[in-house]
Amino acid sequence: MRVVKDAEERRNEILDAAERLFGEKGFDGTSTNDILDEVGIARGTLYYHFKSKEDILDAMIERLTGRLIANASEIVKKKDIPVLQRLTMTMMSLNVSGGIGQEIMKQVHKPQNALMHRKMQARMLNAVNPLITGLIEEGISLGICSTEYPGEVVEMVLLYSNTAFDDLAEISSDERQKKISAFIYNLERLLGMDRGSLDEVILPIFQRN
Repeated sequence: MRVVKDAEERRNEILDAAERLFGEKGFDGTSTNDILDEVGIARGTLYYHFKSKEDILDAMIERLTGRLIANASEIVKKKDIPVLQRLTMTMMSLNVSGGIGQEIMKQVHKPQNALMHRKMQARMLNAVNPLITGLIEEGISLGICSTEYPGEVVEMVLLYSNTAFDDLAEISSDERQKKISAFIYNLERLLGMDRGSLDEVILPIFQRN
């Protein structure tokens, strides 16, 4: 007997299968036929939910960013953890490394997927900015940092870091260290903090990459 599933359940089933296949074979190495076989559905059912393989990737990006933002939000709420430690944990939770997340990022960085990249970046910035701004404002109230423009500082830093650190794997270790040191130095100045205040916050984020 044919099983009729709820539309959202079927949609997530397709995304789950696509994630497994993209993780194993890569986006380019996976065909829509592979996805059909994995889920066990007709082509018409697939196209009812997604117009193309690129549409599936777009939905996977939305789901991934949603999960990252939800995880970051939970960390921000943990008031029993010192604010600077929460800042580190929040930024590290937004770092995509390994597994399907890495495959998605590889795809969105391709020139033909520039629109997807911009959409993902915009969504992340819009959601992450208030989270980080809240932590900075908490730091201001505790006398840890001082700035009249916490939201604007966060926006500038996020926009800069989203482009400036894409190529870290492609530059020498000396250039990498200089770029990271300059980033920390200027961020401390923007936040009115003493030199070296953010070393333990920022360095673990880059050491993980």
